[in-house]
Amino acid sequence: MDKNDYIEYWVKSSKNDLSSMESNFNLGNYDWALFIGHLSLEKILKALWVKNNSGTIPPKTHNLKKIADEANFPLSVDEAALLLEINDFNLEARYPDYKFDFHHKCTKEFSEGYILKIKEMHKCIVNLI
Repeated sequence: MDKNDYIEYWVKSSKNDLSSMESNFNLGNYDWALFIGHLSLEKILKALWVKNNSGTIPPKTHNLKKIADEANFPLSVDEAALLLEINDFNLEARYPDYKFDFHHKCTKEFSEGYILKIKEMHKCIVNLI
């Protein structure tokens, strides 16, 4: 695979996750919607990382802020804070000791606000690729 193939792989996978995020939200699976929203941003940031770096293998981390920094994605203070908040969705939905509390925190209103922000940031990153 060449550089463009890697970018296409990450973009396509990210868009599939974005669709899954919306489906889970519509089904009322708010915690999973946010978990998958994190994955979608992770993958689109990895596509940007591949575009902006000489290598083709992005860092093996789920930390959105770290990937964004290494992808040379300029973040405002608010955007950096948002990525750090969204990082929590990866941990809280994945591990049993966090899962129960996270499930109760993820009301429709709570989740809807983050989903809108995830979609906006995703679109912004796609425009840079």
